[in-house]
Amino acid sequence: MRDKAVKYFLLEAGNLSAFTGKFFSKWFKPNYETSEFLKQCYVIGVGSLPLVGLTGFIMGLVLTMQLRPFMIDYGVESQLPAIVGIAIVREIGPVITALIFAGKIGSSIGAELGSMKVTEQIDAMEVSGTNPFKYLVISRVMATTLMLPILIIIGDAISIYGSYLGINIKGNTSLQFFWSQLYDSLEFRDVLPAFIKTYFFGFAIGIIGCFKGYNSNKGTEGVGKSANSAVVLSSVAVFILDLLAVQITDLMGFN
Repeated sequence: MRDKAVKYFLLEAGNLSAFTGKFFSKWFKPNYETSEFLKQCYVIGVGSLPLVGLTGFIMGLVLTMQLRPFMIDYGVESQLPAIVGIAIVREIGPVITALIFAGKIGSSIGAELGSMKVTEQIDAMEVSGTNPFKYLVISRVMATTLMLPILIIIGDAISIYGSYLGINIKGNTSLQFFWSQLYDSLEFRDVLPAFIKTYFFGFAIGIIGCFKGYNSNKGTEGVGKSANSAVVLSSVAVFILDLLAVQITDLMGFN
């Protein structure tokens, strides 16, 4: 049983690597599907914004309300904006938003491409002269890579505003003092690594969702499995990439 699991893992890893290599080989070639790319940017970005915004607001509000009693006990309540802001910008905001994004967009891409695969729409595109890989895969992966960092920036801003409201539920902190505490504590090394790794999160979610959907089989059952496995693998990839990002930034002296 364990040998089968190892064999399946290695086979999936090899197929995903080959799929990723095919993406880069096709990406540099001309005849880009610009209209489909812009359409996917709109669908992915605008479609995910309400969920990302709501999640970010609740995250900032709850985190502040949970930390506030401990900060009061230690007599450092004035540092609450700085601590919450650093936590959101460096780690919590990018990872939580990426996981929400993986659940919504990863499953959507996996189900959409899987449905097209089992209904032979992808084969029909090849017969008609359209390159399905460039039209379906490259446009979606590029859209997820571009839109996730933008969504994370918006989500962080909303989350920080939720933190401001959380502080003022049982206190009275001016907006000017809150922002001055936050900006004085944030440094370039806090923002840059957190921003760069979001592109890798977006790429991983897009490529895994497309891989699972593009290689779907076994009819409608396969579509469901593709969507489910796309979410699971994308979420695992986010955690692995975040761990690698932390190690790399630590070696480079950003931590």
